[in-house]
Amino acid sequence: MSRSYFHLHLVSDSTGETLINVGRAAAAQYEGVSAIEHVYPLVRSGSQLERVISEIKAAPGLVLYTLVGGDLGERLEGACRESGSPCLSVLQPVHALLQSYLGAPVAARPGAQHMLNAEYFKRIDAMNFTLAHDDGNLPHDLEEADVILLGVSRTSKTPTSIYLANRGLKTTNLPLVPGVPLPPELERVKRPLIVGLFASPERIVQIRQNRILSLQADESTTYVDRVSVADEITASRRLFTRNRWPTIDVTRRSIEETAAAILDLYRDHRLKFIAS
Repeated sequence: MSRSYFHLHLVSDSTGETLINVGRAAAAQYEGVSAIEHVYPLVRSGSQLERVISEIKAAPGLVLYTLVGGDLGERLEGACRESGSPCLSVLQPVHALLQSYLGAPVAARPGAQHMLNAEYFKRIDAMNFTLAHDDGNLPHDLEEADVILLGVSRTSKTPTSIYLANRGLKTTNLPLVPGVPLPPELERVKRPLIVGLFASPERIVQIRQNRILSLQADESTTYVDRVSVADEITASRRLFTRNRWPTIDVTRRSIEETAAAILDLYRDHRLKFIAS
């Protein structure tokens, strides 16, 4: 199938993260079609908007925007009509629904979700903790973690930990290495949620082989031996079952999907912990 392309202009008065996520999630549903993204963050003045409009006219396409203040949105929509570029305010339907339900006016604060409030500093604290406790570092304070991830090498423990940290959870991850005991502190933790990650041997071997190639290392090692890897995974799953730790198969999961499953587990875990 030949692939077609279209220009996708994302205009935001904040970081543009909302638009990028919405645009990519929608575009991913169309097989054989790819978006050429043009991202314009922090558009908050008329002069900034004019530069955006000139680029839209140079490469007409679909325009999504989040401009909550002033008449910038109206000016952008007018320019899009002139250039024949379909234009949509992504947040407007949501604002309309909230306003009708809450009976309160929109405050129109660009980037309000990124304000330096307590939630923001909680995420920064979680990120600092997670980076310091990556790959089994600093096991003496495991009890301070919200989530502890375990798994053999290449089960996406580190990127999943960082994603969870960005959601405000202090996360540490411990590698399961043949012949290397887990830190004794793990047996004493009570507060954190412990989750075991595993994948199919074929998937682990594939990722490890790519890792070795990128490092230009010797491939003659049990690290990428199919039987040895299968034994590692079997041992890890026995460990998880023996300790009654919830598990997640990450073979076909993205980091975001794995993190979403962990967040669900964490909510249930916190409710049980509070009740006990």
